[in-house]
Amino acid sequence: MSVTIAALTRLTPEHTQEITQLAFTAAAVDEMAPLSEHVLIHLHHGGDDADEHLIATDSAGKILGYLHLDQTDAVAGPVVEVVVHPDFRKQGIGRGLIEFAISKSDDSRMRLWAHGELASAYSLAATLGFAKTRELWQMRRSLFAPLPKSIENQNLTIRPFQVGKDESAWLALNAKVFFDHPEQGRMSLEDLKARMSESWFDPAGFLIATTASNSATETMVGYHWTKIHGGPGEHGHSEIGEIYVLGIAPDQRGTGLAKLLSIRGLEYLRGKGLPAAMLYVDANNQAAISLYESLGFAHWDTDVMFRKSLV
Repeated sequence: MSVTIAALTRLTPEHTQEITQLAFTAAAVDEMAPLSEHVLIHLHHGGDDADEHLIATDSAGKILGYLHLDQTDAVAGPVVEVVVHPDFRKQGIGRGLIEFAISKSDDSRMRLWAHGELASAYSLAATLGFAKTRELWQMRRSLFAPLPKSIENQNLTIRPFQVGKDESAWLALNAKVFFDHPEQGRMSLEDLKARMSESWFDPAGFLIATTASNSATETMVGYHWTKIHGGPGEHGHSEIGEIYVLGIAPDQRGTGLAKLLSIRGLEYLRGKGLPAAMLYVDANNQAAISLYESLGFAHWDTDVMFRKSLV
């Protein structure tokens, strides 16, 4: 079979639709989305000038594999994510895409995300000289099971996110909470607006904790952004709720606010009739894992980041 690999800076709507369907097909087989939300959002918007898209096509022009190359992180280096159609795996398409990406980048610190601990991903990474450097856990819990009791704080108000009002305060708090996080801490207003434009966004499930009931004097001290995704035509799996982002101001840590906000968000998701909830957390963040375990979550699967060896 003849396969051609090409690099694109922008995607046509037809490309976007075909690549998205390719990702959903792979997710249905692997029971794990092959591309991160960051990449899926960029696909939805046709990419941007900082992205490069590598596509592997057959002689008829059908897309058999896709690689997203992001070289915008000057500190950590470029990062790639790749997906190959399940019917065309073990034919060198994934390797060809990654080797093409390596040839296009002059940065030896390239990182490779593998979603799910698939043996094939480890084998391919090792063959190309990548070594594991980071693990991201996916945790899940049933929403049919009882939720823990929360300790209310009379000095705090928990309310939905207000579009057009809360963006600046949320971005400032998010940057403070995740100052050392490689993805979340870099979120810009444009990134926030892109997520708010997605069909899954619902401000009622974006909970904000403030220190005053008077909106003129309130200070944002925490938030729990929930997400509902999946279902027919989306992500290749049934509907599930997610603790999308949970953030607590440094001076509020240890007060029980994280648990309170978590439970309020899980109550919201359960009220939507969802059977389960999930979240992602770095495997070395033991404090967060302990919190989520106390809420009934358990380890479900692992995403792995590999970095190109410098030797």
